[in-house]
Amino acid sequence: MPVSAATATKLREAMARLLAGEPLHTNGALTKENLAREAQVSHATVHRAEEILAEWDAKVARPVLRTPGEVQRDETIANLRKQLREAKAQVTVVQGKLDALATVTANLYAENQSLKKKAGGRRRVVALPVQED
Repeated sequence: MPVSAATATKLREAMARLLAGEPLHTNGALTKENLAREAQVSHATVHRAEEILAEWDAKVARPVLRTPGEVQRDETIANLRKQLREAKAQVTVVQGKLDALATVTANLYAENQSLKKKAGGRRRVVALPVQED
């Protein structure tokens, strides 16, 4: 099932913007996914537009190469994401310990209150011996 004329126009305009390096809706990478996003149509719609895909493949026949700066940036991002995952895991562990301590504290408080009620008026003052030097 081919695409409508309006959709074909959207795809060709999006292709022109991407190839000119002037994207409106994407990061500008020359991918079919970005072609769909730039045209604001679904990925499936792009694949139904066989004639336009053939034009795309002819114009973007070379693989998209990344500059050394882009490679370094991507590695830095990957490293930061890994550090973030590890930090989130540590936060989860510490939060679990904090929750456990809060539970123990609440139980001790309740037990202390109960013991105070049981002791009631039977409080005793105990004098501790004083050490002389």
